[in-house]
Amino acid sequence: MIESYPLDKFTKEYGNICTTKDRIDPTLFKEYGVNRGLRDQNGKGVLAGLTNVSRIDAFKMVDGKKVPCDGQLWYRGYNVIDLVKGFQDKRYGYEEVAYLLLFGELPNLEQIRRFNSMLVAARTLPTNFTRDVIMKAPSKDLMNSITRSVLTLASYDDQISNPELSNVLRQCMALISEFPMLAVYGYQAYNHYINDDSLYIHRPDPHLSTAENILLMLRPDKKYTDLEARVLDIALVLHMEHGGGNNSTFTTRVVTSSGSDTYSVVAAALSSLKGPKHGGANIKVVEMMQDLKANVSDPTDEEAVADYLEKCLAGEAFDHKGLIYGMGHAVYSLSDPRARVFKRFVKKLASEKDRGDDFALYAMVEQLAPQIISGERHIFKGVSANVDFYSGFVYSMLDIPLELYTPIFAIARIVGWSAHRIEELVNADKIIRPAYQSVMEPRPYRHLKDR
Repeated sequence: MIESYPLDKFTKEYGNICTTKDRIDPTLFKEYGVNRGLRDQNGKGVLAGLTNVSRIDAFKMVDGKKVPCDGQLWYRGYNVIDLVKGFQDKRYGYEEVAYLLLFGELPNLEQIRRFNSMLVAARTLPTNFTRDVIMKAPSKDLMNSITRSVLTLASYDDQISNPELSNVLRQCMALISEFPMLAVYGYQAYNHYINDDSLYIHRPDPHLSTAENILLMLRPDKKYTDLEARVLDIALVLHMEHGGGNNSTFTTRVVTSSGSDTYSVVAAALSSLKGPKHGGANIKVVEMMQDLKANVSDPTDEEAVADYLEKCLAGEAFDHKGLIYGMGHAVYSLSDPRARVFKRFVKKLASEKDRGDDFALYAMVEQLAPQIISGERHIFKGVSANVDFYSGFVYSMLDIPLELYTPIFAIARIVGWSAHRIEELVNADKIIRPAYQSVMEPRPYRHLKDR
C-alpha cells in the first residue's frame, strides 16, 4: 500500500530540488549569445517578425549615432497624439481607432456608422450566459474569470475552428463587443457573492460608446459625467496597441501561428496580460502612492517625498522590490507619448473630482523619480513616467475598483490582439518555433535497483 503524503508537503520539499536542478549558470547565456527575455544588453528586442499595425519610436539617428528622443507611438501610420486630438470634437475615439487598427484606414462617416452598428449587434451574450457562466464560481481574479468566459463562448460558436478570415474577423469583433460585459459582470458577481454587496447587472445601451457603457454597467445609478467617459475613452485608445513586441501580443501571434482558434488565442493573450510584469503595473503605482501618503507626513515636502522614493529604490520602503513603479519603460527613453497626451486630461479630471492635491503629488513624483533613478543606477536610455503612472490614478478617480484595472487594459488591448492575429493569418504560413540551446551533460543510465 502506498503511504499517504500531503501534496503541499511533497511539493514544498521537491520544489527546492527543482530550484537546484533547473538552475542554469547565468554566464552560459553570454557564452552562447542568448539574449535573456529576447532583449540584448541595451534592452533592444530580438527581431521576431514584421508588422504594419503599429510602431514605437524611442531613438533617432544623428550623425550615424543612435540618440534617445521623445517617444512616438504610431497606429497604422498615424501618430497616436494626432488621433487623440482628432476626436476631441465631442466624438469618442475607441470605436474609430478600433476600425483603423482592424482595417488599416480611418473610417469615413458611413463606415464608422456601419462599424458601430455591427459592434452594437454583437454586444450581447448567449441566453443565460451571465447566470450560468459568469455568476458561477466568481473570483477576485477577474482576468481568470474573463478567460474562462472566453473559452466557454467557444462552445456556443459552431464555426469555432473555421480559419477563413471573414470568420476570424467575426469572432474578433464579437469579442471586442463582449469584453466590457465579461469584465464588468465578472466584477459584479465577485462584489456580490464574495464581498456580500448588492448585485447590479445593467444591460449596455446601444446608443452609447464603449467607454460610456463601461461606466453605465459598473455604477449602481448608471450615471457618469461627460468628462469621466471621455477620459476613460482616451485611456482605452492609448492602451489599445503597442508596437507588437509586448508579451501578450507576441503570445497572440505565437498561438495564432499554430493554427489554433480565436478563443484559444485570446485566452492565451489574457493569461499573458494578467502577469504583474505586464498588465498589473498601474495597480502597483496606486498602492505605492497610497503607501507614500501613509508614511510621509507632508506629501507637499519635496525633500520628504524624495527621501521616500530613495528608500523605495533601495528596497527599504513599500514592497521592498527596489522599484519606483510607473517609471521607465522597456522601449521608451526620454518620454512615453501615452503619458504625455494623457497627463493633461488627468489634470482636468482631477480638478473635476477635487483631487488637485493628489495630482500635484503625482506630478512631483514624476519630476523627482527620474533624477533619483538616474543618480543611483546606470540608465543607458533615460527614464521617464510611463502611461501606467497616470492610468491607475485615473481609474481611482473614476471609482473603478482595483480588481478591474487589468481587465480595463484587456478591453482596450483585445483590439490590438485582433489586428495582429489577422495580420499573422494573412502573412505567415509557418509555426513560430524559437530555438533553445541545450546545456545538459549526457549521463549513463542506472537501473532502479542500483540508484
